[in-house]
Amino acid sequence: MNGEFDKHQLAGLDDRERGFSRPVEFEREGEGYRAVLRYESLRIVTEPHPTQTEALANLIQTLQSQGYRQLKTQMSFHDGVYLGSRELWMEYPDPPEAEPERSGFFGTIKNWLKARSGSG
Repeated sequence: MNGEFDKHQLAGLDDRERGFSRPVEFEREGEGYRAVLRYESLRIVTEPHPTQTEALANLIQTLQSQGYRQLKTQMSFHDGVYLGSRELWMEYPDPPEAEPERSGFFGTIKNWLKARSGSG
């Protein structure tokens, strides 16, 4: 293992609501780093980022935009040293889901009733 790269374990639910856990590795690209995830037939590689942390964050955002949820990572290697499960898991909040728009007279009344029932 190249000593300058970290390695993380990524776990969560995929776009079909199936649990998964896979390693995330990093590749050097010029002055930056790319995060690489292989999952089934999928291979996701981020654009280069100045740090491994930023590349990992970009990978998480990419996965969330594709419907992946409940994502969390745990660093398993740091500077080539195996950490096992000593590091804490870092959880990434799911992005808020868009609420369907309600329109028209009945939608307005339903929203009004919903708001009033929550204030009591």
